[in-house]
Amino acid sequence: MNRILYYASFAFNSVFKLILLVIFVFPFFWMFSVALQTNPETLAYPITLIPKTPQFINILKAWNSGPFPMYLRNSVLVIISIIVFQVVIMIPAAYAFAKFEFPGNKLLFSLVIIAFMTPGQITFLPVYQMMASWKLLDTLLPQILPALTNCFGIFLLRQYFMQVPNELIEAAKLDKASELKVIFKIMLPMSKAALSTITLFSFVGHWNDYFWPLVMTNTNNVRPLTIGIQMLRDAEGLQNWNIIMAGNVILVLPVLLVYVFASRNIIKAFAYSGIK
Repeated sequence: MNRILYYASFAFNSVFKLILLVIFVFPFFWMFSVALQTNPETLAYPITLIPKTPQFINILKAWNSGPFPMYLRNSVLVIISIIVFQVVIMIPAAYAFAKFEFPGNKLLFSLVIIAFMTPGQITFLPVYQMMASWKLLDTLLPQILPALTNCFGIFLLRQYFMQVPNELIEAAKLDKASELKVIFKIMLPMSKAALSTITLFSFVGHWNDYFWPLVMTNTNNVRPLTIGIQMLRDAEGLQNWNIIMAGNVILVLPVLLVYVFASRNIIKAFAYSGIK
């Protein structure tokens, strides 16, 4: 009887996982399929799941349909700037919250949690007014400056740093190690999974961000790839779905590649920090 229940449970779990896999994977499969179809295939009924002759030239057509090199450059500059500054700020902040007792520690960390829980849509108007008063709307800075701190990253790194035994830090300090050396030689090597996960989440969130750049930009010269894809749909209309989907492939492919290489670290980060 127990064996029957085991096999029934195994079969149910396998079918359930397969259904979830199809639900999550099919939109990506459909996007890549349409991106490689001819225009008649995208409009045919019944729908074409696998293109007869893959049209890889559609991706080149989408790339050449607008100033996509400029959009890509803007996205890359914004992402690199945000991630570098976030790492520089959140590592010492998380270390201080985890290993130091100072006046206002709990209050300041509570403010970090409140900022983490506050939607960006609530603060976009005052931030927009501030950026406009500084005359920065025609630059990349309004997309970078509000994202220089990562409250989620500070929270997750703090949880990791708190798991590092204080004896290790005290032993390192007895060997005349500075605080920076403790961070780089002890804390970060033991928190690689968390740091890579935070970096990945930040990359995906800001790479796919559409609302904030749309609000904070006035000209195409400083707009990122997400807005460029939206403008591609407006330019192509609702007939050339293969070109529109090819543009989406250009946008999504870097995210998929980064996730494939970082997926193991994501699982480790949430498993070890007790958030799984």
